[in-house]
Amino acid sequence: MISRREFLQASVAASAIYGVSGFGNWSKLAAQQALTQDQLLQFDDFGNVTLIHITDIHAQLKPIWFREPEWNIGVGEAKGVPPHVVGQDFIKMFNLTPQSPDAYALTYEDFVSLGKTYGKMGGMDRVATVVKSIRAARPEALLLDGGDTWHGSMTSFLTKGQDVVNVMNALGVEAMTSHWEWTYGTERVKEIVETQLNFPFLGANIFDAEWDEPAFEPYQFFERGGIKIAVIGQAFPYMPIANPRWMFPEYSFGIREERMQEMVDEVRAAGAELVVCLSHNGFDVDRKMVSRVKGIDVILTGHTHDAVPEPVLVGETILIASGSHGKFISRVDLDVRDGRMMGFRHKLIPIFSDVITPDADMASLIDAERAPFKDQLEEKIGTTESLLYRRGNFQGTWDDLICDAIRSERDAQIAMSPGVRWGASLMPGDAITREDIHNVTSMTYGQCYRTEMTGEFIHTILEDVADNLFNPDPYYQQGGDMVRLGGLGFAIDVTKPIGQRITEMTLVDTGEAIDAAKTYTVAGWASVNEGTEGPQIWDVVESYIKKQGTVKVDPTNSVKVTGI
Repeated sequence: MISRREFLQASVAASAIYGVSGFGNWSKLAAQQALTQDQLLQFDDFGNVTLIHITDIHAQLKPIWFREPEWNIGVGEAKGVPPHVVGQDFIKMFNLTPQSPDAYALTYEDFVSLGKTYGKMGGMDRVATVVKSIRAARPEALLLDGGDTWHGSMTSFLTKGQDVVNVMNALGVEAMTSHWEWTYGTERVKEIVETQLNFPFLGANIFDAEWDEPAFEPYQFFERGGIKIAVIGQAFPYMPIANPRWMFPEYSFGIREERMQEMVDEVRAAGAELVVCLSHNGFDVDRKMVSRVKGIDVILTGHTHDAVPEPVLVGETILIASGSHGKFISRVDLDVRDGRMMGFRHKLIPIFSDVITPDADMASLIDAERAPFKDQLEEKIGTTESLLYRRGNFQGTWDDLICDAIRSERDAQIAMSPGVRWGASLMPGDAITREDIHNVTSMTYGQCYRTEMTGEFIHTILEDVADNLFNPDPYYQQGGDMVRLGGLGFAIDVTKPIGQRITEMTLVDTGEAIDAAKTYTVAGWASVNEGTEGPQIWDVVESYIKKQGTVKVDPTNSVKVTGI
């Protein structure tokens, strides 16, 4: 008798051959002729349940440029497997056609030249069109948001997330989980959850810090297609480490494996026939968690911004990764029978902004939300001659520019910029508007500090950040990408243990080796320490760009990476 796992493996194989991941049938044709909306949305309905997944929107309501990473290094068991595959290796692994729309959307290869052909991506009015199309075919489709939704733009900062909340309510989201939402502080999160959201804010792993008791709804039941579905929420587990603890001291987080298993067992006992984990753990953490927690059918993963065109099967669970910034939507059709998921059909739908017709109602709502700030958003600050991008394990040109601004405006030898994954790109020749600057800097703790640090302390910082990224145990990968540096070069061996990864630290300007006992002037932003003083980072960057007029940033070679 065929096993359930064999059924699921057959579904994965069908994904690769049939092209149901969205990047098969149309990509070769589309490389030679214009894409159409019908091609992007084509999907043969399957089974009796449909899930729609969006995640890590980062408040990007309008179409943007977004270059995928050139560096996404996996360590330990994750080395060389999705999502830790980039560029040509990614194209080969997923049998994509070079220079096709899928290669443009999913990799950094030929980004500038292909961008001229395929255009910007995302835009929540385009997302609304896709969601309505899916719901027209499958009226009971369940729309789930993986978090990092209310934060990341100038308008979300100015409205404390209200503009995005209004958009998500209008989109018809039916449940969400969280991460950067908490950087608005406990009071604002509770205000939105209790009085603004039209859907549950789930977090099985969010506890009251004083009483060590669950603080938010852990799960929600839905009846769809005659099937009882349980959606369990998993918020970002490392909130107090990666973000300022003082903004939400009332709560504790954590992976809480035992709690997740308890919730799975509880919903199964209550009759759930399909168990979905709506997670903001990050891909590698979810891959490990689901190898240890039994009974989850689908993990809709988020946080690490991975766009993977085929589901990853772990045991009898499928992991779905839907990218970030509104570039993609995942549709997952499931065949659920006798209380078990027996098969699936999946499509990672790319949101090509020039191809998908904007939904008129959503477009009007977005314009209305932006209208009070329109003049501020669109003011031109300068021009870039270079491609400005952020995403990747190491330096990006946006952060190189930010570090240049910090060093110049704050008179520092060394600049530090956090390795956050969010932030839109800009093409060579683009105007740099105030909104563009906010898209890579906007946060509630953006003060640009200036201080002194010893060489030894700087080394300790780099080692700590590197361990958060390259510890072979995913449960210890608690941050974003590597901290970006201006004025400081270093070598890193990602295979070494903590304390031994970072070597050859030098001042870029002089080539002088960093002295552990010597003190250096350091400026940076996004400190998690309460009471940090300094001008806001977006003001620092704006002042610098205004003085330059036109900026040119060549990719840095100040970081030497080995062990990959």
